[in-house]
Amino acid sequence: MEKTKILDILLSGFNDGRKKPLFCTAVTLLDLQELWEVLRQIENRSDLEMLTLKEKSAFAAGLLQAAAAKNNINLKLRKKK
Repeated sequence: MEKTKILDILLSGFNDGRKKPLFCTAVTLLDLQELWEVLRQIENRSDLEMLTLKEKSAFAAGLLQAAAAKNNINLKLRKKK
């Protein structure tokens, strides 16, 4: 339930049209505490309102990638051909 809430926050505020798969994968694979920590880091950014949607999206994606890297998790989707 809480992961769904976090995913809704990420998709509504930080999805530039290309980050949905990354956000969905991150919410699925990362622990709840790590996801809340990423959201806290996003909220603590003082100049967030001045950024464009693309910049916000890249910032959120970078934090999620860093959290995943700490746990040796790769968030890249591997599509079958």
